[in-house]
Amino acid sequence: MAAMTLNVSTVKPLSDRVFVKVSASEEKTAGGILLPDTAKEKPQVGEVAAVGPGKRNDDGTRQEMEIKVGDRVLYSKYAGTDIKLGTEEYVLLSEKDVLAIIP
Repeated sequence: MAAMTLNVSTVKPLSDRVFVKVSASEEKTAGGILLPDTAKEKPQVGEVAAVGPGKRNDDGTRQEMEIKVGDRVLYSKYAGTDIKLGTEEYVLLSEKDVLAIIP
Protein backbone atom coordinates (compact mmCIF):
# COMPACT_ATOMS: atom_id res chain seq x y z
CA MET A 1 0.00 0.00 0.00
CA ALA A 2 1.42 3.40 -0.98
CA ALA A 3 1.89 6.07 1.64
CA MET A 4 0.12 9.37 1.03
CA THR A 5 0.83 12.73 2.58
CA LEU A 6 -2.18 14.93 3.26
CA ASN A 7 -2.18 18.69 3.53
CA VAL A 8 -4.85 21.35 3.29
CA SER A 9 -4.34 21.90 -0.43
CA THR A 10 -4.88 18.18 -1.22
CA VAL A 11 -8.12 17.84 0.79
CA LYS A 12 -11.20 18.63 -1.33
CA PRO A 13 -14.53 18.31 0.52
CA LEU A 14 -17.40 16.67 -1.35
CA SER A 15 -21.02 17.79 -1.66
CA ASP A 16 -21.99 20.30 1.07
CA ARG A 17 -18.97 19.61 3.30
CA VAL A 18 -16.78 22.32 4.84
CA PHE A 19 -13.14 21.86 5.99
CA VAL A 20 -12.46 24.15 8.98
CA LYS A 21 -9.16 24.96 10.74
CA VAL A 22 -9.92 24.91 14.46
CA SER A 23 -9.00 28.02 16.49
CA ALA A 24 -6.80 27.55 19.56
CA SER A 25 -8.64 26.80 22.79
CA GLU A 26 -8.48 29.10 25.80
CA GLU A 27 -5.39 28.60 27.99
CA LYS A 28 -6.83 30.34 31.07
CA THR A 29 -10.17 31.41 32.47
CA ALA A 30 -11.46 34.99 32.69
CA GLY A 31 -10.26 35.03 36.31
CA GLY A 32 -6.70 34.12 35.27
CA ILE A 33 -6.66 30.43 36.28
CA LEU A 34 -4.53 28.28 33.95
CA LEU A 35 -6.44 25.32 32.53
CA PRO A 36 -4.85 21.85 32.21
CA ASP A 37 -5.34 20.03 28.89
CA THR A 38 -7.98 17.75 30.40
CA ALA A 39 -10.17 20.70 31.46
CA LYS A 40 -10.12 22.56 28.14
CA GLU A 41 -13.29 22.51 26.08
CA LYS A 42 -13.29 21.76 22.39
CA PRO A 43 -13.36 25.08 20.50
CA GLN A 44 -16.39 25.83 18.34
CA VAL A 45 -14.83 28.57 16.21
CA GLY A 46 -12.59 28.17 13.19
CA GLU A 47 -11.59 29.45 9.77
CA VAL A 48 -12.87 27.77 6.60
CA ALA A 49 -9.95 26.19 4.71
CA ALA A 50 -11.93 24.52 1.89
CA VAL A 51 -15.54 24.04 0.77
CA GLY A 52 -17.26 21.49 -1.41
CA PRO A 53 -19.15 22.28 -4.61
CA GLY A 54 -22.57 22.21 -2.90
CA LYS A 55 -25.42 19.79 -2.37
CA ARG A 56 -27.30 18.35 -5.36
CA ASN A 57 -30.99 19.17 -5.60
CA ASP A 58 -33.60 16.64 -6.73
CA ASP A 59 -33.41 17.96 -10.31
CA GLY A 60 -29.60 17.42 -10.42
CA THR A 61 -28.53 21.06 -10.12
CA ARG A 62 -26.14 22.16 -7.37
CA GLN A 63 -27.23 24.39 -4.50
CA GLU A 64 -24.61 27.12 -4.04
CA MET A 65 -22.69 27.14 -0.74
CA GLU A 66 -23.30 30.10 1.58
CA ILE A 67 -19.87 29.69 3.17
CA LYS A 68 -16.62 30.52 1.39
CA VAL A 69 -12.91 29.96 2.08
CA GLY A 70 -11.58 32.43 4.64
CA ASP A 71 -14.85 32.87 6.58
CA ARG A 72 -14.64 32.58 10.39
CA VAL A 73 -17.46 30.34 11.53
CA LEU A 74 -19.17 29.10 14.69
CA TYR A 75 -20.14 25.42 14.48
CA SER A 76 -21.99 22.85 16.60
CA LYS A 77 -20.03 21.48 19.54
CA TYR A 78 -20.08 17.77 18.71
CA ALA A 79 -20.44 18.02 14.92
CA GLY A 80 -18.09 16.80 12.25
CA THR A 81 -15.00 14.64 12.08
CA ASP A 82 -11.79 15.76 13.77
CA ILE A 83 -8.69 15.58 11.54
CA LYS A 84 -5.09 16.37 12.47
CA LEU A 85 -2.68 17.37 9.68
CA GLY A 86 0.81 17.89 11.07
CA THR A 87 0.41 20.05 14.18
CA GLU A 88 -2.80 21.75 12.97
CA GLU A 89 -6.28 20.57 13.92
CA TYR A 90 -9.19 20.62 11.47
CA VAL A 91 -12.80 19.50 11.47
CA LEU A 92 -14.79 18.30 8.45
CA LEU A 93 -18.41 19.46 8.78
CA SER A 94 -21.62 19.45 6.83
CA GLU A 95 -22.79 22.97 5.91
CA LYS A 96 -25.88 22.47 8.12
CA ASP A 97 -23.60 22.11 11.20
CA VAL A 98 -22.26 25.65 10.74
CA LEU A 99 -24.33 27.91 12.99
CA ALA A 100 -23.02 31.37 12.02
CA ILE A 101 -20.42 33.34 10.10
CA ILE A 102 -18.43 35.58 12.45
CA PRO A 103 -17.41 39.00 11.09
